[in-house]
Amino acid sequence: MKLQRHGILAGLALTATFALAACGSDNNTTPPANAGGGSSSASNPIACASGTLNAAGSTAQQNAINEWVKDYQTSCSGANIVYTGNGSGAGQQAFISGTADFAGSDSALTAADQPKADARCKTGPAIHLPMAVGPIAVVYNVQGVTNLQLKPATLAKIFAGKITTWNDAAIKADNPSATLPSTKILTVHRSDSSGTSDNFTKYLGTVDAADWTFGHDKTWKGPGGDAEKGSDGIASLLGKTDGAIGYVEWSFAQADSLNVAKVGNGAGEFATLDGDSAGKTIASAKTTGSGDDMQLSIDYNTTAAGAYPIVLVTYEIVCEKGNDATKLPLLKDFLSYTASTGGQQAITKVGYAPLPDSVRAKVASTVSNLS
Repeated sequence: MKLQRHGILAGLALTATFALAACGSDNNTTPPANAGGGSSSASNPIACASGTLNAAGSTAQQNAINEWVKDYQTSCSGANIVYTGNGSGAGQQAFISGTADFAGSDSALTAADQPKADARCKTGPAIHLPMAVGPIAVVYNVQGVTNLQLKPATLAKIFAGKITTWNDAAIKADNPSATLPSTKILTVHRSDSSGTSDNFTKYLGTVDAADWTFGHDKTWKGPGGDAEKGSDGIASLLGKTDGAIGYVEWSFAQADSLNVAKVGNGAGEFATLDGDSAGKTIASAKTTGSGDDMQLSIDYNTTAAGAYPIVLVTYEIVCEKGNDATKLPLLKDFLSYTASTGGQQAITKVGYAPLPDSVRAKVASTVSNLS
């Protein structure tokens, strides 16, 4: 299942819903391909800086990063950008230690780690730049079952270990026309420190605090189940295990052709995951950071018609000031491309929704001022 054009346009049209100032705009959406020559346009401000960047973190944005790096390095033969998808927590620690030039993360730095990241930057704070919208897919493998739909409370009970078989009365109530087997449910979660886990458990605790009592964290705190490293590990296990259910960033569900459940939203509907439905949830997000720090808060209980509620925004964590002067030109140029309309358009084909343009423009302006 690929993002449809109407979903892309819906995401791009969500400009009036954020209290953010638009600082510039981009128009063209075709990434350049002039290997080694360099190119710069309103939508793809690539100047082709040379050198090497090392980054690490979120596997949820791994497929987006891969697409961006491929496009950038096709245009810029003197650039070498290495991204290690080892989980948001590991990426944050690599950034703090100075071994990563930027970190990919689906969760903001904790109150304990923010001062450490600021100290690493020396002359300016570490800031969060939202760079891609990555819906979290609830994926399942149940023989004979397709078009599964789950209310938020049902989903919370499953991962809390309170619903243990697929023919449980609650699942039957959500799927009155389905023939459900008595197969035992195997829940699958991340074994590594993961922003996807943090966002998924934050969702569970928000929509059903009575059943999900384990809080939210990058490290899984819930009961039982099977633990797999990375979104690719969960996707791999789901593809071959009857009775399994887990959560992965949507691009991994697409890449492995996994069944994706419809999820109940605040409007009382079962929403299908696509670019349009994810964009409707992002429309209600609010900025919680200050200055150039652009942390966003998602409304998991949004009542927007058709909204798919389990959505994360994945960040690049960078130094606002104090970046390595030898790497700064490439850092700014690469992130300028990812924050351009061309860069945002490029990742829609691998399972992401683009940032609303008001957010994208603010990110692009902030990147241009990194020092």
